[in-house]
Amino acid sequence: MELTPLAAIARSVSGTLGTDDAQALIGPDVVIDSRLATPGSLFVALPGERTDGHDFVAAAAAAGATAAIVGHTTGAPLAEIVVDDPLIALADLARVQVAAARERGLRVAAITGSAGKTSTKDLLAQVLEAAGETVAPRGSFNNEIGTPLTALKVASQTRFLVAEMGARGPGHITSLTGIVPPDVGVVCNVGTAHLGEFGSVEAIAEAKGELVQAVPATGWAVLNADDERVRAMAASTPAQVLLVSAAGDPGGDHAVWAEHVRPDNAERYGFVLHASGQAPRPVRLKVTGLHMVGNAVCAAGAAVALGLPLDVIAGALSTATPRSPWRMEVRDRSDGVTIVNDAYNANPDSTRAALDTAARMVATRQGTTPGAKLFVVLGDMLELGEDTASEHASIGRYAAASGAVLVLAVGAQAQNLVSGAAAGGVDALRLTHKSEALAELAGLRRGDVVLVKASRGVGLETVAADLLGAPC
Repeated sequence: MELTPLAAIARSVSGTLGTDDAQALIGPDVVIDSRLATPGSLFVALPGERTDGHDFVAAAAAAGATAAIVGHTTGAPLAEIVVDDPLIALADLARVQVAAARERGLRVAAITGSAGKTSTKDLLAQVLEAAGETVAPRGSFNNEIGTPLTALKVASQTRFLVAEMGARGPGHITSLTGIVPPDVGVVCNVGTAHLGEFGSVEAIAEAKGELVQAVPATGWAVLNADDERVRAMAASTPAQVLLVSAAGDPGGDHAVWAEHVRPDNAERYGFVLHASGQAPRPVRLKVTGLHMVGNAVCAAGAAVALGLPLDVIAGALSTATPRSPWRMEVRDRSDGVTIVNDAYNANPDSTRAALDTAARMVATRQGTTPGAKLFVVLGDMLELGEDTASEHASIGRYAAASGAVLVLAVGAQAQNLVSGAAAGGVDALRLTHKSEALAELAGLRRGDVVLVKASRGVGLETVAADLLGAPC
């Protein structure tokens, strides 16, 4: 945030300031982790399930924090602003700072979707950086903590803010748009992520639709026309509508789309990018997977809505690289084995997309290395509710149909994954611990591809790390 007088921060959060030095300037950093405190920073003491931020106010002060937002005084050697709820105060402070930045010309693009929103966010951020200073979340900072923390990184020279917005229930996105009102709202897709929390895909669609309902008539709703539930949101937004598609011209008065989509040998895709009223431009992505074409056109649509010319957008997409870890992260070992680490998160849709990509990688390699094979390490897909068992069994069968020769499964749903894969006719093994995967995959050979995929809570990124560190 901009350097802000302590008294102004207290007013923004309706807090009580226990110091006479009300004009002391605070910032630019706002942190909730005392280890990230910097000289002059503001520490927000959030209570948690395992730890309480109030226990670390003194540590933040020792690291240089000048002030803290707290629910009660702690006696730490820094200025304390006492509020009823530090989490609400964090949101209030972000709301005020964003409103001031919008007065200076800040434009906000917000992104949601059941899958791909983080990758889309990363692509859009790199496109917008070609036009001006851009703030975007790191990783998946997309909830009631991550969204305001990201917004508080906006400074006087920031031209664009990219906000990723997730939802665990109805009203969540509405709450986030109240903190960071969007000029452009992007909905990538509606899938089965968080099905257990919402109860139905229709309820998920309603929650995702909250984003474009919050965009004003002067703004833009960027809708993925390849998803019928998303396309239908055009009827519920007051904003102007821009349709995007990875499968050709979606129609409509305003559209962005890809044509002539073609992969290279590493499953990175090139295509011709079109936008209504502009000359088409070629794009060659550096990110992996056919599903990234859909993410790219969503990012391109948002950039067009924000006024960037298509030649700038296409050039930036062609140089954009993966920014968030463990999302289709492709690494080659010195022995010619490829590890695809997509272990940051998983739901049935994203897992099928990852399996499709890995299968195509193997098929390409078999042209020069006939013995190339696909191996898959899968873990639980969380938050699927009553469909949990059937969805995991279905993914096991899908892995078999994708051509995997061995499926290794970890977690509470491992047996369902194994049963599904075995029903599909491939070898499958339930592991009691993820560390066992290294021994089971000791015989990998040149050309082989190993896909590692699970929800974040399973921690399968360690399997990918073990495989990359294995003797070659």
